Amino acid sequence: MIYILTGDIRTGKTTALLDWCKNRNDVDGVLCPDDENRLRYFLNIKSKGVYPLVAHTDTEENNTISIGSFQFMKSSFQNANDYLLHSNDQRDYSYLIIDELGKLELKNIGLHDSAKSIIIQYENSKSHHLILVIRESLLNDIIEHYNISEYSVLKKEDLQLLL
Repeated sequence: MIYILTGDIRTGKTTALLDWCKNRNDVDGVLCPDDENRLRYFLNIKSKGVYPLVAHTDTEENNTISIGSFQFMKSSFQNANDYLLHSNDQRDYSYLIIDELGKLELKNIGLHDSAKSIIIQYENSKSHHLILVIRESLLNDIIEHYNISEYSVLKKEDLQLLL
């Protein structure tokens, strides 16, 4: 089953997921919270691995991905994609989280490689579930881009309903 957690930008979707999976051992995947300086980073849920997402100003241009005024490190996306694909192969969880699919993925970059591979495996799964985080304004575009036909939309308040 695919669940899509959606809401407006900066409304606490990732924070709600952090709280939801805090005391669970059946969740894996990648979250993208902010650090104490409000800079985004990737967090591997089970391994607790952390790697910064926002590029420093002295980072070489060919090692970054630009979206709007943001500069993200390509290596961080590669690490996140690798972790998601490895976790998907292991399947030692009930829920796999991909946070988040957005403008980069619509351009076939960012977390696109892992999302493209993983999404098709979950549409009819009964024992493993995929949670995709998608901002509300991009929901229909992402659903169409990945040809997702079987899914359930959640708001952050609905997370407690997932067993």
